[in-house]
Amino acid sequence: MDFIHFNAARCNLCGDCIRKCPFRALSMGHNTIEVSDGCRMCGVCVRVCENKAISFEQKAGAEDKSQWSGFLIYVEQEQGDIHPVTYELIGEARKMAAKVSYQVNCVIVGGEGTAKNAEKLLEYGVDEVFVYEHPGFQGFKADCYADAVADCIAHTRPSAVLIGATSLGRSMAPRLSTRFHTGLTADCTTLDIEPNTDMVQIRPAFGGNIMAQIQITLSRPQFATVRYRVMDKAAKVARPSGKVTICPVSDRMAQSRIEILSSVVMEKKKAIEDAQIIVAIGRGVKNPEGVELCRSLAEALGGTLAFTRPMVEQGIGDQLHQIGLSGHTVRPKLIITCGVSGAIQFTSCMNGADTIVAINNDPNAQIFGIASYCIVEDLYEIVPRLTSLVQNREED
Repeated sequence: MDFIHFNAARCNLCGDCIRKCPFRALSMGHNTIEVSDGCRMCGVCVRVCENKAISFEQKAGAEDKSQWSGFLIYVEQEQGDIHPVTYELIGEARKMAAKVSYQVNCVIVGGEGTAKNAEKLLEYGVDEVFVYEHPGFQGFKADCYADAVADCIAHTRPSAVLIGATSLGRSMAPRLSTRFHTGLTADCTTLDIEPNTDMVQIRPAFGGNIMAQIQITLSRPQFATVRYRVMDKAAKVARPSGKVTICPVSDRMAQSRIEILSSVVMEKKKAIEDAQIIVAIGRGVKNPEGVELCRSLAEALGGTLAFTRPMVEQGIGDQLHQIGLSGHTVRPKLIITCGVSGAIQFTSCMNGADTIVAINNDPNAQIFGIASYCIVEDLYEIVPRLTSLVQNREED
């Protein structure tokens, strides 16, 4: 698809557009200006051309799906190790790949030690890991990281690209989908694939009131970001058969327009996503006394206290411990909800828990629709009793 058009009759090859392009996507060709895949369609070249020789047109187009095949997973590194969302993406990709006979490949970008990390992925059943390792990739920089991943996509032509919906992934994904002029579905909670290789991307929409099924039917590749802890981690395979491929990295590819003046490694706090036991409180907990009752239960269980969005907005809880679309997704072994109504914005981010115990005095509360055990009772009566039972059990 061509989006930038040059009128040869008007262009005097002055080179202003080349010098002003912020993405270094233009170069001087033989009696013409050439555009690389680094073009972001920002329109700067159109504005700086005094002769009006450049025009920009974006139009819908279609790709030959048969020319795009397989899954490509972006592997995020966090403080020198692989982010665990990667293994969840591999697991989901392998399930879908089995339905359409696709390969599951990965791309990993970073500084020293990146190739060594790539080796860890083979035991999870991936077919090939493409490694872009260069000193210039030390520390995440969105622009040059996107250049490296785009290079991999251009050479491997995957049908679908999966990226973790982390802070880093949310920065990368839109840059890549824009570059390839295709769609992106963010924060998916479920993925599936049709026989024609169209990926079914399911995510909450309209404020979480419905679950939308989204498909990219014409263009390729298909891009999706997936929240951490919403899918099962990939199982290791008995006989790994994949391989690691070291990709060439030029100094220009690794060159970033971002200069890191200083950096500090923040103290890593225990993430709510990793909690195995959670007591979550909603609007039914109406005063500080109720909060402390629930906190005591969480402490007795050796668990973590969590909150719904309304509780955070009231200043009772903090965003780090918020469950929901605007907070975090959890998959604990046990979650006890106290006074939580069960809106989809909340339940879609915790319904993967092994056991769900719901306490609510409203027998028609939505939360009971997904709960393993339903307690229709005043939480101010039942929570202290549960806490006492847990404490007495520990004493025994």
